[in-house]
Amino acid sequence: MTPAWIGTATQGRDDNQRPQDRRAFHMKLRVYLDTSVFSAYFDSRTTDRQRETEAFWARRTDFELATSELAREELRQAPDPTQRRRLLGLLRGFSLLVVTDEMQALGQRYVHEGVFTSTMLNDAVHVAAAVLSRQDVLLSWNFRHLVNRRRRARVNEVNVEAGLSTIEILAPPEL
Repeated sequence: MTPAWIGTATQGRDDNQRPQDRRAFHMKLRVYLDTSVFSAYFDSRTTDRQRETEAFWARRTDFELATSELAREELRQAPDPTQRRRLLGLLRGFSLLVVTDEMQALGQRYVHEGVFTSTMLNDAVHVAAAVLSRQDVLLSWNFRHLVNRRRRARVNEVNVEAGLSTIEILAPPEL
């Protein structure tokens, strides 16, 4: 049985179209990147992480990529102007999400529910942006605050209680 998300692109095709011209399509995973993934691309201090990030970047067209204005603002804080320009250049091709009041409120809810501390509000807003924009995966190198089993479980517990979808929070090698 073929999964529902895999089909044949036939809408609007000519009946005389040859079978080899019909292409199966696959829905791309919707992936939200937090700031740590962009930063790791140029971080030669952690060569394994940089190499894994470059490997993900080589496959980026396999995914629908998004990030938020929050990530852009965090990247703008890079102290070195050359580095800042390089980091911001990585945003090309991404859907850039506006951080809405609803995203801010969900981020605050994560803090209120003890999923994140108040000093981790930006991490909570990244998660909220990914959840409310219906991303499948939040990609991050932030193991302390995001990519860990306990935090993912707590995020998804709050999401289910709020009637929201769950989300996978993964590091680039896991995708």
